Amino acid sequence: MLMDKTMGLELKMPDLGNLTESAQPLECRVALISADRQLAGDWVNALNATAAQHENPFGLRFEAVTPAGVERLVQEEDTLQALIVDGGCDPQGLEAADELAERVHDLRSQLNIFLVAHGSMAGAGSAPQTAAPSAQSLANLRQRFDELFDRREGNFNHMFRLVQAFIARRASTPFADTLKEYVFSARDAWHTPGHSGGDSLRNSPWVGDFYRFMGEHVFNTDLSVSVQVLDSLLEPHSVIQEAQDLAAQAFGARHTFFLTNGTSTANKVVIQQILGGGGKIIVDQACHKSVHHAIVMNRCEPVYLKSVLHPEFGIYGPVKRSDIEQALDEHGDARLLVITSCTYDGLRYDLKPIIDYAHERGVKVLVDEAWYAHGYFHPELRPTALECGADYVTQSTHKMLSAFSQASMIHVQDPDFDDHRFRENLNMHASTSPQYAMIASLDVARKQMAMEGYGRLNQCLQMVETLRRAVNETGVFRALTRDDLIAEPLANDNIRLDPTKVTIDISESGYSGKEMQIKLFDQYGIQVEKTTYNTVTVLVTLGSTESKLLRLIHALKQLARSARKRSHVVSARKLPEFTHFNCLPADAYFAETEELPLMDNGVEATRNLVGRTSADEIVPYPPGIPVLVPGQEISAQIVQYLQQLLQGQNATEIHGLIFRSDEPLLRVVKEHEPKSSPKKAAEKKSGR
Repeated sequence: MLMDKTMGLELKMPDLGNLTESAQPLECRVALISADRQLAGDWVNALNATAAQHENPFGLRFEAVTPAGVERLVQEEDTLQALIVDGGCDPQGLEAADELAERVHDLRSQLNIFLVAHGSMAGAGSAPQTAAPSAQSLANLRQRFDELFDRREGNFNHMFRLVQAFIARRASTPFADTLKEYVFSARDAWHTPGHSGGDSLRNSPWVGDFYRFMGEHVFNTDLSVSVQVLDSLLEPHSVIQEAQDLAAQAFGARHTFFLTNGTSTANKVVIQQILGGGGKIIVDQACHKSVHHAIVMNRCEPVYLKSVLHPEFGIYGPVKRSDIEQALDEHGDARLLVITSCTYDGLRYDLKPIIDYAHERGVKVLVDEAWYAHGYFHPELRPTALECGADYVTQSTHKMLSAFSQASMIHVQDPDFDDHRFRENLNMHASTSPQYAMIASLDVARKQMAMEGYGRLNQCLQMVETLRRAVNETGVFRALTRDDLIAEPLANDNIRLDPTKVTIDISESGYSGKEMQIKLFDQYGIQVEKTTYNTVTVLVTLGSTESKLLRLIHALKQLARSARKRSHVVSARKLPEFTHFNCLPADAYFAETEELPLMDNGVEATRNLVGRTSADEIVPYPPGIPVLVPGQEISAQIVQYLQQLLQGQNATEIHGLIFRSDEPLLRVVKEHEPKSSPKKAAEKKSGR
């Protein structure tokens, strides 16, 4: 062995008690890649013999594969966890091994990869007979491979243990394990929270049923910062920091931070990091409302980009790339660009050229990947925002992966990252009493993706294909494709679709989206993710099962048979044009305001509101895009649009309105009479 990256690391082996409780024993295949059949056969036999003689909780099993068969193995074998690549005895062999490792990384970034090489060729031992690799090449090898082995290695016990240690490191959950160990140590609690491990509820005749419903561990894992062994989320130094480091490695970031306040807080933290105290921000009008809130909180000057509406389905997609580039050119003083990718409907930007364009102009990039935490773990879903060079990425780990609701992450690769300032910004928003079970769920969700993410996503994608085929076979419903969802203005922007978001066109059924949602829920016990007037969207996640898929397909087939077979024609409501700002959003939000009726007498309400400055963010849902933000001037078109949404039996939910006795009101900046000049005051006094 030439180098040992595990020195100084505490590599915990898994809890064997847990493994015996698993539904099936673990199996980890390790492939030795070599064109030298003699070496491959000898090494595989020796390593399997070693595995049989030693503790092998992961079920490591070694096999020989030729270089030609590697990519097929990587793509088809879900239980594959590591590769040992033979680099031969010459520089050409090392280059080939390096190229192979790069191809494997592009397919499955989580696999551990080890290099077997002649000691002299890898920079150790005596000088080789042929030209040795350059110093830079050696450095790249040490970055590409987890560990290097000499071809003359005879200590297979050590090699087995080292491979196992790297897999154990990836499979570890340092925080979740420590939390479980603490709970099972059964300490008496004389600290917060007040339920004291559930003791306040357990025997209560009034609320004991809640304790039994929720379960013992919901309460005894709800602990306090007083428990020092569990580390501090706000100032981590041990198990939480270790869990975050593992997450950074798993998701391809330089730094990763856990949050228990959701991606809403994550976005606010990043924007405060870049623009705390003010500055210009370029942002998609359809971004999450947390970004709009951060603009107010940090006194930012927004430059809003217009999302593209798909008129047939009422779905708002990405912003045109040309519009983003134009905004970057016109606003040279902007400091941050915020992009949402993928959108709620699964539309993804071609991020790299956009991020490169921003960086060339000195603008940092935040990508809201709330709906795309799974992207890095399957080649069909890559590249992710981090791979495309984003400085900051926020992810809702709970949306598509296995974490609890509100559990999110911030990934950082900003070359100018100020760690101290970031932690202070994070502490301003994070709770000093975080939910420890939520932190543990982040740790476990990361482990799952690192160990079986590729295989689980393969299953998801297979279910997607089955669902799409079954939907189309109804003859009434239609699973929309990428081409269906991309509006004409975006045709040349290389927009992609996350297939795990399945949007179904129901317009031929005669049902509206809301009617279909209610029928699926009431008649079949199925809750969909979202609707428009003629679509419903379902998510295929790690938690989707074949049984759930069967029931959904059955429900759609039944509804197709009973469909009214007439087109439900409703024109898409296009958002009114974005008007100009009369002041900074923060100035409007915190200004002295008054409330004016939105519906009262129609025309009169319009006359009173037009030209006034909105003090609040007004968001119709769906689609969840602001019609007004603080500081924006109200137009007649905006007033009429909001009035239409509130009329009729299917009134749209609108966030930001004030209701007094069921009367909708808008909060607007109060207008003050201009002060009279001294000359006019004198004229008024003299009676002129």
